[in-house]
Amino acid sequence: MASPPTVSAPAPPASGGAPCAARGRLLVDGKLAAGAVVFAGATIREVITGDAIPRERLPARVFDAALVTPGLIDLQVNGGFGYDVAAGAPALRGLALRLPATGVTSFLPTLVSGAPAHYAAAGDALVQARGAGTAGALPLGLHFEGPFIAVARAGAHGRDAIAAATPALFDDACARGLLRLVTLAPERAGALPLIARLVARGVTVSLGHTDATFEELGAGIDAGATMVTHLFNAMSPFGHRAPGAAGAALTDGRVVAGLIADGVHVHPAALRLARAAKGPSGLALVTDAVAAAGEGAGRYRLAGVDVVSDGTAVRLAADGSTLAGSALTLDQAVRNYARFTGAPIEEALAAATEIPARLLGPAAATKGRLAVGADADLVLWSETIEVQRTFVGGVVAYERGG
Repeated sequence: MASPPTVSAPAPPASGGAPCAARGRLLVDGKLAAGAVVFAGATIREVITGDAIPRERLPARVFDAALVTPGLIDLQVNGGFGYDVAAGAPALRGLALRLPATGVTSFLPTLVSGAPAHYAAAGDALVQARGAGTAGALPLGLHFEGPFIAVARAGAHGRDAIAAATPALFDDACARGLLRLVTLAPERAGALPLIARLVARGVTVSLGHTDATFEELGAGIDAGATMVTHLFNAMSPFGHRAPGAAGAALTDGRVVAGLIADGVHVHPAALRLARAAKGPSGLALVTDAVAAAGEGAGRYRLAGVDVVSDGTAVRLAADGSTLAGSALTLDQAVRNYARFTGAPIEEALAAATEIPARLLGPAAATKGRLAVGADADLVLWSETIEVQRTFVGGVVAYERGG
């Protein structure tokens, strides 16, 4: 027997745009339930759940799908589709236009360690890209992945920039309201007061590229960090006598662990371990994508450095072995996570929507959820979890076959 629909209180009519609805199984609070989302303009007006929704309750235009979710949010994007975010505003605009094909409606352009001028230029590029009003995924702000990190865990980051980094490097982007996320190493001198200062200014702090002990990572969490960057990668590993940064991340419920679910950065067994330790609300899927994402094998650039992709893994061209981001897209990360761990698809989807939005706090208060008054950033999926349509602010930004 069909269950009766339940209807949320309607929001005031949104200006611009005739009402539309997306109908299917809805992702609401981490669970799937049959229903429909009604939106007008850029805002969700109603969320109706139930198997039998009278047709007269819905607007004239209805989009049907197997699943309807909030838009995906990628917290760590260095590039994709041939674009490197360090290349300036045109690259950011090009990337923003392509990301909706992967279900991404919001993202953080991410910068690897560089000189101060590198960050100032990125801030200017973000302002220009936003000012152009380009349709596509919305860059919510910048992610500085470094340079206040550990030389010992530099990975593909430039060691000179890391050694020269000071806490003052973040001041300009903070003052301009452009900085949303910082990855840093809590064991560096001055890191703990820097964490507290960044958090006080509304910036989310993630601990990563760190050689911290178990205790040092805990001190960073005590200071206000709420995330760990690409768990297991570029951090002191877990040992049964010295649990390291990885052990602290796995056992402290105050932090969400970012995961690159490409099968290269993290073995499927390690993904299952992380899920068992952190639970369904303790993991956020990220791509750490570079320009190679969405493209074929070949040679690409990451902030001026040559990298080589085999279509799955991306490595520094100089040595052919050091991982330098990924060629992963976030919709593929969702599918991989569910397949590698056996998690229900709603858990994988929440790890790319609701959980990243929660980490960003007020900066993403209207993102990552299907709720009255939230942004009409929606993804419509097939039964095989392929993106069929993506709406950004109520406007179709991608349509499969269109």
